[in-house]
Amino acid sequence: MMKTMKMTRMLLMLMAALTMLFGTARAGWDPSDEANAQRTIDKFRQKDPSLERFFSRAYGYAVFPEIYKGGFMLLGGGHGKGMVYESGMIIGRSTVTQVNVGPQLGGQSFAEIIFFKDKGSLDNFKKGNFELNAQVTAVAVNTGMATNTDYSNGVAVFAMPNAGIMAEISAGGQKFTFQPGQ
Repeated sequence: MMKTMKMTRMLLMLMAALTMLFGTARAGWDPSDEANAQRTIDKFRQKDPSLERFFSRAYGYAVFPEIYKGGFMLLGGGHGKGMVYESGMIIGRSTVTQVNVGPQLGGQSFAEIIFFKDKGSLDNFKKGNFELNAQVTAVAVNTGMATNTDYSNGVAVFAMPNAGIMAEISAGGQKFTFQPGQ
């Protein structure tokens, strides 16, 4: 029981630190966010041309050019920001925060794209309480990998490393926010 309380306390401290570090509000629309998202889309398409079927058929998608993730000992976390698209047009921005529990050490940066199969799955994301848990696995983008990948519960998630190295055997999840507008 004492161990559980200690772990809960450490997890809450990590979440508070991540919120203070990454939770600052920004005023206005930053055009570089759009450019970064487009570069990320281009990199994913170049790395695996079979992703085109997701871009052309998805009702919408969220693009996160850089999610920074780090962990030490039993706790880790990450944060990133991105753009949300519907029918190929930007409809808002999003943030992702992730918390992991389990043995881990290191840091890394990766890009992530979440495809929404239909209006219902995108609408669920836009409510601002969307979460991906440990049961939803991001597919590492390599040539041809998207050919054998399909939606799970209305979403398909693809990730590509940017930099860093991290060793982990952890479980966790990602929580997303959505802010409409441009």
